[in-house]
Amino acid sequence: MIIKLLKQNKEKGYVAFFITILILSIMLGIAFSIVILTLSTQKISANIIKSSQAYYAAEAGIEDGLLRFFDPDIAYSSSNTLSVGGAMTTTLINKVSTSLTIESEGNSSNRIRKVKVEAHVSTSEANFYYGVQVGDGGLTMAGNSKILGNIYSNGPILGSGISEIRGDLYVAKATGIIDNMDVIKTGVDDGNAHAHTIFNSDIENGAYYQVIDDYSYNNAGSVHPDSPDPEQEDLPISQAQIDNWEIDALAGGTINEDYLLDGEQGSLGPIRVNGNFTIKGNSSFTVTGTIWVTGDLSVASGIDIELDDGYGSSSGVIVVEGNIILSSNVAICGSEGYDKAGQCYDNEGSFLMFVSTSSSDDPTSPAIWANSNTDAAILYTNSGLIRLGASAQLKEVTGYKLLIDSNATVTYESGLANVNFTSGPAGGWEIISWKEIE
Repeated sequence: MIIKLLKQNKEKGYVAFFITILILSIMLGIAFSIVILTLSTQKISANIIKSSQAYYAAEAGIEDGLLRFFDPDIAYSSSNTLSVGGAMTTTLINKVSTSLTIESEGNSSNRIRKVKVEAHVSTSEANFYYGVQVGDGGLTMAGNSKILGNIYSNGPILGSGISEIRGDLYVAKATGIIDNMDVIKTGVDDGNAHAHTIFNSDIENGAYYQVIDDYSYNNAGSVHPDSPDPEQEDLPISQAQIDNWEIDALAGGTINEDYLLDGEQGSLGPIRVNGNFTIKGNSSFTVTGTIWVTGDLSVASGIDIELDDGYGSSSGVIVVEGNIILSSNVAICGSEGYDKAGQCYDNEGSFLMFVSTSSSDDPTSPAIWANSNTDAAILYTNSGLIRLGASAQLKEVTGYKLLIDSNATVTYESGLANVNFTSGPAGGWEIISWKEIE
């Protein structure tokens, strides 16, 4: 009996021992797992911290690159390095014409994060579908004047009998009239005249009308009676857009006095000039941003004006509240610039537009009076008269009222159908994308 009890107690001791070992093993396993998990969490946390440091270093590199690019007092190169805490960043800046890309790579203990920013110069579009577009004031052309392109007018078009339109001609409304014009074909489908009334005109292609005299009827390629009157069309640039250009100019500051450039090289923009703006004396002038003149603008003969090459394929604008006078032999070029003879290089779709908000329709003091023989000028006024002098050679003219003197010519360029205007390479940048790429 005693032996049996001793045997049973011995067996119970073995069981208790093994249970104890099992429990200790489980506890040890749990403790080991906790240690492993803790170490892994700490490693993950360290990686997250290092990765975050790399990301914020990359962000700092982007901000440093933007500061270097936009601050004229800070020099920048295409590649820059920056130390941010315990991390480093390398920034690459790439500017092509009016586009800007900045890439920044942050590195913290070989943890890499990359951020990229894309920006471009903000633009506004104006659509000049016609060589000449005129408001209710209408168009008057003297002898030997020419428009090589289509015309759309809300007011009457009056010629001298030897005034030429090489393209299509539209005069809107039931009061629309064409009188004393030669409308000539340059292609298969153009050389047409559309108006309620057509008098004393040679129309090489089709005459579309409600009323026509015998001379015009007999001198038309084809006649289309009872044709509907063309609809009135608004001028392509609103006052709101002009207001925005004035705001762009203000970004560069204000000159609170008249500006005079006499026999020198000069450049401005963006800027507002509170006063008159005068260029004379064989000067050369570069537009580096939108210019807003609160007085009159006067450019003497023999002046060269160009857009800064940073405009690229974009166009620039000068807004004038007063009258504009452009004398003869003024070379007005886009960003392509001009040669030693003062001739514009081949145009790349960049134009300089002169805008007058003056409402003057006096032929002796019009809103814009231009005699320039230029390759890249656009003239625009939404409420006044534009007068083209005898030696004027222009790309596009749009205004409330237009008077063209003898021998003046407007030669339309197809690229004017969609012209992008910018405040210039010195301002108006807009960030279009800011994101992590790696």
